[in-house]
Amino acid sequence: MKAERVEIFEVGPRDGLQNEAREIAVEDKIALVDLLSEAGFRRIEVASFVSPRWVPQMAGSAGVLAGIKRAPGVRYAALTPNMRGYDDALMAKADEIAVFGSASEGFSKANINATVAESLERFRPLLAAARHIDLPVRGYVSCVTDCPFDGPTPPEKVAEVADALFAMGCYEISLGDTLGQATPASIARMLMAVRERVPVGRLAGHYHDTAGRALANIDASLSLGVRVFDAAVGGLGGCPYAPGSSGNVATEAVAAHLARLGYQTGLDMDRLARASALARELCGGSAALAGQAEG
Repeated sequence: MKAERVEIFEVGPRDGLQNEAREIAVEDKIALVDLLSEAGFRRIEVASFVSPRWVPQMAGSAGVLAGIKRAPGVRYAALTPNMRGYDDALMAKADEIAVFGSASEGFSKANINATVAESLERFRPLLAAARHIDLPVRGYVSCVTDCPFDGPTPPEKVAEVADALFAMGCYEISLGDTLGQATPASIARMLMAVRERVPVGRLAGHYHDTAGRALANIDASLSLGVRVFDAAVGGLGGCPYAPGSSGNVATEAVAAHLARLGYQTGLDMDRLARASALARELCGGSAALAGQAEG
C-alpha cells in the first residue's frame, strides 16, 4: 500500500530570512532557492513585496525571482500585502502570491497598521485582480492560538478570518502559531472551529517552534486531517512583531518526523541537508556562498 503524501511548503527564503539582522546578498538567496528547487518541493516562498523600510531583508525580492533557476513543477511564491506589492510580484513573474492577515486585533495593528476588518477589505481588490488572470493566492492567518498583545485567540475568530479569506478566493489558508506557544490541545480546538468553515483539505499548519512543540502540533493537525505544513530550512525565522518568537519549525525535522510516521513527502533528504547547511551558514555571518548551489 502506497504511503499517504503530506506536503511541506518551504518558507525559509522569505519567512525564514526576513528577520535576519545582517544583510544577505541576493546572490546568496538565489543559491539557497536553487538548492531547495532540487530537493523536491512543489511550492517555495521566495520573496516579499513589502516596503523595504519595514522589512529590509526583502528589498532584493525582484532580483531573487529574476535570478533563480526555475525548476519544472515548482511554484515560486511571493508575499504581497497590497496592490503595489501585487503589481511588483506580477512584474517579477511570481507563480503565486500570498496575503497576510491576523486573527487578533493587536497583532494586526502592530504588523500591518490596520484592524482585522480593514486588512480584509484591503485584500479584496488584490484577490479580484488575481482571479482575472488565474493567479493563485494563498492566505495566511497569524496568531491562531495566542497573541503577544491580546492573549489567547478565540478559535471562532480564527475561523471567521479564514472563512473570509477563503470566500474571497484564497486557494489555501495557512494557520500560523506566530508565537510558537500553541499546544496540541489549543491547535486542535482551533482546527475544529476552522474546518467547520473551510474544508480541511484547504488548510495548512504554520507552526513556530519557540516552545519545542511544533512537531507535536503537527501530529495533532494530522489527526484532524491537515496534510500541508509550512516549514523553514534550517529552522530559520521569527517575527519582528512577535517578541520572543523563534524560528519556524525546521523543514528537515518535519520531513524526518513525517517519514517516521509513514508519510511520503517526496523530498530528497540529502539535498535538503545541503540546503539546510547553506541556510545556517548564511545566517551565521559567512561570506557569499553562491557557488555551493552548483553540482
